[in-house]
Amino acid sequence: MTSGAQDKRQRRVLLEVSDGIGHLRLNRPDKMNAFDAAQFAALAERIDQIAGRKDIRCVVLSGAGRAFSVGLDLEVLADTSLPDLMPRTHGDANVFQQCAWGLHTLPVPVIVAAHGFAFGAGFQVMLGADIRIAARDLECAMMEIRWGLAPDMGGIALLRSIVRSDVAREIIFTGKRMKAEEAEQAGVVTHVADDPLAMAMSMASGIAASSPDAIRASKRLLNLESDAAAILVEESREQAALLASANHREAVAAGMEKRPPIFRD
Repeated sequence: MTSGAQDKRQRRVLLEVSDGIGHLRLNRPDKMNAFDAAQFAALAERIDQIAGRKDIRCVVLSGAGRAFSVGLDLEVLADTSLPDLMPRTHGDANVFQQCAWGLHTLPVPVIVAAHGFAFGAGFQVMLGADIRIAARDLECAMMEIRWGLAPDMGGIALLRSIVRSDVAREIIFTGKRMKAEEAEQAGVVTHVADDPLAMAMSMASGIAASSPDAIRASKRLLNLESDAAAILVEESREQAALLASANHREAVAAGMEKRPPIFRD
């Protein structure tokens, strides 16, 4: 790929890093952040970049323009290059799934600030976040059934871990459109806010000010797909490593000295 083509693709999904927060922004406002092949590739690439960076302690994901994302660009369905994107390019996931599942598996917390619409692919990307903050005008839906399709971006694996099984089935089988308050009641949305991006940034600032070792360990533990006995063992292993860490010693020293801690990435 030429550097010019890569730069063009990276402009589709912007990444700004400041004070430990990586702000990812879907940047196709003229298409309401609809996902075509380039948009999928750009977001997956940004997720891979974040996974390899130690200076990012929390991620905030938002969308430029009038919507978080209206979902799949219908031109994608006729794109003959799509079969080339289906192999398992990211561990267990293909490039589509990486755009949602990759957020879930990032080593740091991800907060989505969604407004306008989060349909189909956009809805599944939103589900990949650890915390979802919605604007009061948000409408969201798993739209795939309307096009004779099933969710295929990790949406099923993610949704069934977020809401009750019957709620997940209703959302998927009917393709129902949910307003922000209904989505919050269902458990799809964590908070509804007048300014979701401001709330997300404020929350991210608090997370970024905490020990990055403890935050990463907590996310690893929360993402374990094991029985309780295995998780208990892993909790003890993580805690032993944290107790021996410089950031733990700094947290204790700062608490005793009544000063803000200074953590190292």
